[in-house]
Parts: sequence; structure tokens; C-alpha cells
Amino acid sequence: MSKSFIEQVHYIRIPVRDLEQSARWYKDVLGLQLLTITEDPFAIFKINEGPFLITLVPAEDDTFAHFTIDNKPAFSIGFTSPELSEFHQHLIDNGVKVEEIKEDNGHAYFNFYDPNGNKLQSHW
Repeated sequence: MSKSFIEQVHYIRIPVRDLEQSARWYKDVLGLQLLTITEDPFAIFKINEGPFLITLVPAEDDTFAHFTIDNKPAFSIGFTSPELSEFHQHLIDNGVKVEEIKEDNGHAYFNFYDPNGNKLQSHW
């Protein structure tokens, strides 16, 4: 098959335990634009002007938007941030569980966790 029928990734879904608390965190701490909280209920966010959306989905199960390798959480969602050090400090200042900034061949990154324990990454 030479051409994919898929044009782009439209959204990802992140499981959360408390939708309202999580929506505030993604809006206030990560600075994402809250588009709506639907009746279903879902919280839908936009990242800047791009077409990509993040949807928070209430889940009572102990489930996460990451997976494990050797029983250790491995992120599945990575964000870019041109102000990586400032973003890292912003998260620390807001009480977010944050790992140290690491570098790999000129690529800097760090992992952090949302209030529901979802492991996320930011890099530049």
C-alpha cells in the first residue's frame, strides 16, 4: 500500500479519576485550552493552534495512559517545549511529580506525572 488512508492523529484519550480536578490541572498547570466538558462527560483540550486534541475520560479503573516495561512506567504521550528548563521549573513550582532533565545526543527531555499518575514526557 503506497498511500495511507490516515491523514493525521486527531486526538488522544487520557483516563482520569476526577474529571473536574484533572481539567483544571491540564488548563492551569499545562496551559492547554479547554474547549468543552461534554455531557458524556469528557473534557476536550486543544494545544495551541494545531489540530491535535487531548480528551480526558473519567475512569474508575486503576488504568493509565502509559504502559510498563520491566514493571516500570513508560510514557506514551510526549509534548514538545522550546522552554524546557522553564517548563520543568514551572511544574516543580506547582507541586507536580517531575523527574530530572536528561540529555541524549543533544536531545533534552524529562518525564512528569499528572494528578492521576499518567506518565507524560516533555522534550526539545
